[in-house]
Amino acid sequence: MPSCPLCQASPHPILWHDDFCRVVLLQDVDYPAYCRVELLSHVKEMTDLSPQDRARTMKVVFAVETAVREIIQPDKINLASLGNKTPHMHWHVIPRFETDKHFPNSHWGEAVRNTSTQPLTAEQIKTLTANVKAHVECALS
Repeated sequence: MPSCPLCQASPHPILWHDDFCRVVLLQDVDYPAYCRVELLSHVKEMTDLSPQDRARTMKVVFAVETAVREIIQPDKINLASLGNKTPHMHWHVIPRFETDKHFPNSHWGEAVRNTSTQPLTAEQIKTLTANVKAHVECALS
């Protein structure tokens, strides 16, 4: 689909990919290590996938969650698959801290405090990339 941004090459750093999906780092200034798992095929809903592909998708999502938790130790992880603006199957893996600007609300909601976070360093991105790769490849093997 030419108008679908997730059908295009990603403008975000790719932490891992295969012929089914990719894991990108969104580099959100308020949510360090915020990742998205994007299917490469233009699929609108989870139930459009075969049971095997649904399971594969969730293995990748859970592996990314594990990798993020190990690297930055958030207070909570939010997993979300909305796709209202972009009807292309993708999952958000959002690390949350009790001190982030939206906690305990959704990070898409109204801010409840004015705080800032430290972006990931180049070394942390390198470590996150290696951790995502290791966890995803283990989950898929």
